[in-house]
Amino acid sequence: MNILFFLTPKEEVAYIYDTDSLRQALEKMEHHSFAAVPIISRADGHYVGTLTEGDLLWSIKDRGNLSLKLSEDISIMEVRRKWDNEPVDVDVNMEDLLNKAMNQNFVPVIDDRKRFIGIITRKDLIQYLCRKLVTVQLEAGGMSIRK
Repeated sequence: MNILFFLTPKEEVAYIYDTDSLRQALEKMEHHSFAAVPIISRADGHYVGTLTEGDLLWSIKDRGNLSLKLSEDISIMEVRRKWDNEPVDVDVNMEDLLNKAMNQNFVPVIDDRKRFIGIITRKDLIQYLCRKLVTVQLEAGGMSIRK
């Protein structure tokens, strides 16, 4: 199956640029109510990594008395990240995609030039598998109802 069927394109994804400030990242994550967002290179569109709420909290804690005003002067690239969601190429097979999704809320997708083109969420994959399971169960019972 073509994984692009599951893709949420970059235009619909909340992400931050590697040139954004700590404050910009905080505000974007708050606005979208996301616990993690992809970081994209402003220069070439490459996927850089994943920023999480935990990364932000530890960074703020380590800096001590940090005001919102001061957070405007801190590059998001100065925030130490615990881990980055591993990206997949557009031609990845479904088994490898599912293996990544088991450990990540979303899987970044990159093109053959390593540019970020979107994400595939674990939720979308689970919904697809549930629909597939219902279809298989109905077919096994002699009925075939597809959604």
